[in-house]
Amino acid sequence: MKEKRQEKILELIGKYEIGTQDDLIERLRAAGFPATQATVSRDIRDLRLTKVQYVGGTYRYVPQSSGRDSEITKLNVQIFSSVVNADYAGNNVVIKTIPSMASAVAAGIDEMKIREVLGCVAGDDCIIVVTRTEGDASAICNRFREFIRLM
Repeated sequence: MKEKRQEKILELIGKYEIGTQDDLIERLRAAGFPATQATVSRDIRDLRLTKVQYVGGTYRYVPQSSGRDSEITKLNVQIFSSVVNADYAGNNVVIKTIPSMASAVAAGIDEMKIREVLGCVAGDDCIIVVTRTEGDASAICNRFREFIRLM
């Protein structure tokens, strides 16, 4: 049971933005894996999961990264700091960057593999992010606005 539960944990953190043990416990229970906080805490330790900050200041569990992954995360923070504005209309998010940085930011968005994002088109200083729904566009836009505010 432990092995299957831990496989499910890895699947869940890959699919959803899970930032707390309570969130993870809820997702596990919904998937048919009853678990206590103590069990999940041990699983997190056994799987060597760590929390990483993403755009907008949200945190989520990820498998512990190598040094190279840590460098890539730092690079993404520097790249995303070039975002100057975000807005949306319908299911499209328009992200403005400093000149010449749109392609790098779009590549970073693609690398994040955000479930709600269908794709990005980048110019020199502007990106159009196509999302599944208007609600998804609003949420993505708010995440970028929060990130801009924090920078």
